[in-house]
Amino acid sequence: MFTLLNVAGISKDHINSRRDLGQMGIRISLHPNVVNEKTVIMPSCFTLNKDEKYLFLKVLKDVKVPNGYASNISRCVNLHDRSILGLKSHDTHVIMQQLFPLAIRRILPKNVVKPLIELCNFFRQLYSKVNRVTDLEYMQDQISITLCHLEKIFPPSFFDIMEYLPIYLVEEAILAGPVQFRWMYRIAR
Repeated sequence: MFTLLNVAGISKDHINSRRDLGQMGIRISLHPNVVNEKTVIMPSCFTLNKDEKYLFLKVLKDVKVPNGYASNISRCVNLHDRSILGLKSHDTHVIMQQLFPLAIRRILPKNVVKPLIELCNFFRQLYSKVNRVTDLEYMQDQISITLCHLEKIFPPSFFDIMEYLPIYLVEEAILAGPVQFRWMYRIAR
């Protein structure tokens, strides 16, 4: 989410990642350009401009959720600075599973939206109360394809061990059962 919003210090799309693309000789359109002795990076297909950031954050600001479902997410959204601060881990899960697909659907290009929505649907299905082993095995096959689509969109610096974790989460769900019985949210509250 912070890479889409291009938040300084948190985003994984920065000058060093663009230089890496140049050294690898891939994605020529994303290579940094030198203009008047300054290095300039062109916006990528997944980076939101000011108006798109406003629309994305406006969806999160205006959302109303049932009492006890999540904290007041609108308090964490600052439309003036176009930023999100102070989200708890459960709020991030709610955004990822429910709100993120709604917020990005009309803002980003379809080739970017499709794998991101597939990723959100994967987490929603993984965290559902009832999962069959056959469904989980199908999800395990699909998540690797979704991650491959994401690798075509985002720079290589975006991918560290956390981005490949969903593959192992399915295997853990097959072995240990539904995820909500292993969550720490109830204990933390």
